[in-house]
Amino acid sequence: QVQLVESGGGSVQAGGSLRLSCAASGDTNRRTYMGWFRQAPGKEREGVAAVDGGDRTMYADSVKGRFTISKDKNMLYLQMDSLKPEDTGMYYCAADAWVGATWILRAVGYRYWGQGTQVTVSS
Repeated sequence: QVQLVESGGGSVQAGGSLRLSCAASGDTNRRTYMGWFRQAPGKEREGVAAVDGGDRTMYADSVKGRFTISKDKNMLYLQMDSLKPEDTGMYYCAADAWVGATWILRAVGYRYWGQGTQVTVSS
């Protein structure tokens, strides 16, 4: 099993920054692929950034150049700069042993999820 615990969310003004953290524990073989997802009220959960088994990173077009995903031992991070009101949502950490390239920014690709941390960006 895999346990994921997010932290670092909060409220910021547009243009500000936040750094999200995800503490991972459990079977390391089941969390080779990891990602950050977000969900705004009334919307589907969407992929924000992910890192694959070879430490290659991928980003949603909406966050490229503003967000940076990184992984360090049992931690996953998401540095978010130049935040916009449309970045508001609940942010989730996800993991799985293997995720196909087509699914790496799709929520259906992951079995293990954290409880989420809220990010609110005001204009």
